[in-house]
Amino acid sequence: MRSPQTVKALEELGRVRLSQNFFMRDFLYSEISQIEGIPNIPDDPDVAISAGKNLCEQVLEPIQDALGSISIRSAFRSSMVNARGSENKNQYNCAKNESNYAGHIWDVRDAKGYMGATACIIVNSFIDYYEKTSDWTALAWWIHDHIDNYSSMEFFPKYAAFNINWSENPDGKKAWISSYVPNPHTGKKGYLTKKGADNYEGSHQQFYKKFIEEFGKMITL
Repeated sequence: MRSPQTVKALEELGRVRLSQNFFMRDFLYSEISQIEGIPNIPDDPDVAISAGKNLCEQVLEPIQDALGSISIRSAFRSSMVNARGSENKNQYNCAKNESNYAGHIWDVRDAKGYMGATACIIVNSFIDYYEKTSDWTALAWWIHDHIDNYSSMEFFPKYAAFNINWSENPDGKKAWISSYVPNPHTGKKGYLTKKGADNYEGSHQQFYKKFIEEFGKMITL
């Protein structure tokens, strides 16, 4: 598939169904694109679609099936959009393109030749619990224990939004979790866990048991 050059072609790209509940159009909105006037359109739609399907089918759909609706905060960025975001990092907070290949830049493989895709999402059922407790780790540990095919997670303060990545690289599977929000159990920002860490293996139910109990009560009302 060629990069869309007409409204009709872009409409067709947007109608591509990535999974049961997600379409490509859901992932194309970008504030940087809107303000800077740079189209947020993949140069290689086939790679973007393939990476996006894996992200949706293997990561986002299982989370939504278990915890309810997901809101997409940001997702795909074209190389041009991300480059502008990187040039104005203090304003837009984007990493360099090379760091975002197979991340937010879905349509370019990483340096090792692997596909990947990142979306920044909000789990809507978690918002009230997070605002009461500030405990983003409850959601992080639940995903770590239940979603085998995520690659990384990175949490942010507002609504416990977080970047979640799928990677084709088997070495990147369930690689790490970090946060810009202090861990309420330790008071520290940064890594919650990563491969090889003492807290990586085993069940972490004690950290999300209360949230799951509240979520269960919510959906039975």
